[in-house]
Amino acid sequence: MEPIAGETKRRVCYFFDSDIGNYHYGPGHPMKPTRIRMCHSLVMNYGLYKKMEIFRAKPATKREMSQFHTDEYVDFLYRITPDNAHQFAKEQVKYNVGDDCPIFDGLFEYCSISAGGSMEGAARLSRDKCDIAVNWAGGLHHSKKAEASGFCYVNDIVLGILELLRYHQRVLYIDIDVHHGDGVEEAFYTTDRVMTASFHKYGEFFPGTGEVRDNGIGKGKGYSINVPLRDGINDDNYQSIFQPVIKRIIEWYQPGAIVLQCGSDSLSGDRLGSFNLSMRGHAACVQFVKSFNLPLLLLGGGGYTVKSVSRTWAYETGLAAGVELRGTIPNNEYYEYYGPDYELDVRPSNMTDQNTPEYLDKLREAVFEVLRDKNAAPSVPLQEVPKLAHDDEDENEMEDDEDKDLRRPMRLWDKSKQHEAELSDSEDEGTGGRRHRQSHKDGTSNGTGSRRKRKSQSPSSRSRPGSTATPAPAEVVPANGDAAAAKATAPVVALGDPSMASVSLAAVADATATPPPDIKSWASGVGRVPASEAVDSEGDVEMKDAEATPSSVVGQGGAGGPISGPGAGDVFAEGA
Repeated sequence: MEPIAGETKRRVCYFFDSDIGNYHYGPGHPMKPTRIRMCHSLVMNYGLYKKMEIFRAKPATKREMSQFHTDEYVDFLYRITPDNAHQFAKEQVKYNVGDDCPIFDGLFEYCSISAGGSMEGAARLSRDKCDIAVNWAGGLHHSKKAEASGFCYVNDIVLGILELLRYHQRVLYIDIDVHHGDGVEEAFYTTDRVMTASFHKYGEFFPGTGEVRDNGIGKGKGYSINVPLRDGINDDNYQSIFQPVIKRIIEWYQPGAIVLQCGSDSLSGDRLGSFNLSMRGHAACVQFVKSFNLPLLLLGGGGYTVKSVSRTWAYETGLAAGVELRGTIPNNEYYEYYGPDYELDVRPSNMTDQNTPEYLDKLREAVFEVLRDKNAAPSVPLQEVPKLAHDDEDENEMEDDEDKDLRRPMRLWDKSKQHEAELSDSEDEGTGGRRHRQSHKDGTSNGTGSRRKRKSQSPSSRSRPGSTATPAPAEVVPANGDAAAAKATAPVVALGDPSMASVSLAAVADATATPPPDIKSWASGVGRVPASEAVDSEGDVEMKDAEATPSSVVGQGGAGGPISGPGAGDVFAEGA
């Protein structure tokens, strides 16, 4: 990944729950929740976790879902399972559950994870905890107040926008899914505090709504913008209408926050879509909306060719974090899905674009005409910010009571990010080509190996500089070649003794492993080296080259007696 030139650094919160990939709509169903886990695998293996905070949001409760949905509908989702579905035959017809929206194991938990990430992302944006919040498990824009629709059961987008409205006067919702965002538009069709803008295919296509003249009613008249497009639209034509419309809306409406639904079924080659956008053309919409530097909530949505969805959302996560992902896809648990090229790209096809320049010009003028009918930036009267239970929760409330001598709490590890200037010696985590090339086998500095100094410091004495314990005298007795005896006769170093700052364990091992040729010679002190000549001013041991003289262990005070005088406690070896 490479930093984007001129990009301002933004605080990014990324929400992911590993359980989301465990749910399955059923065999043959186009919606595959595992695509979110595939995207997360790319995010982690590209190293994007170093650029943002990753959270596992608290699943939404029944009460939180009831802020938009009816209590009866939420209770129905909570109670129904594949085993007892026959007991809710009437309710299934009433709530449009069965075909496109099947009943599967863990249905309510799946909805809770999706809604919880969007609500928590909106809450962190409102409290200025981040600049961009990402929840690819969200974006289910078709569900209504008391009805499932289009693979969607709980409308996490509406719940997230309601959270944003508690702190922001106006919120802009943008939808680049190939399907019309009818559920969100319907929820805010009569208010001017939320403006919706949907770019979608229109005409004999689900859900069949989203004509350019559908622009709100009552107080919300003019605050619903629909851009109906035709089959095969490419990157250039899409940007030619997306950018001027969004720029005019933001300048005219002046929102306090933006919610962007990034449905990937508008990509080329989608199983259900009919657009011809490439990955970079889709991501250009994210980059353009991000350039306005407003609080931004990025959500998922449609997308039914899983290898294209995961690629695109991972790439757009990088854009949110200020980097561009390039090159081949790194090794990950879903690597075989990305064959045969294993490249991070979704290319357009040779599909014919039915959107002529004349049609796009007329469409653009029709949208601008809707914006001219109303005064810009509707005001909201001053009022107290409504408070919920989680507003009084402080995640750092118990920080002062934590034991600083214990391992860091997991909540701090989850929030940690790698600093931009931080270096890594790890072979698999370094970025930007940084690698620690020094070999552990390179032990000499000049390559000759003729003579060198080695410092050996006692960590015990360093860690307890103030200790006043009396050291036990170190004794050296002749080794008899027996391993047990050699181990027993090794010198004993007392902890906390300043005079024991330097002991060469290697020298002791050599001395005990090689028996002296004669006991009498050893006892008489043959080859004794004065301590004042063998120890430098810092208490370092000087290692000499091997000579023909027999190895000997010498010290002050004679054989078997306590070592005393300058450098007491140091043991020297001459010879290999």
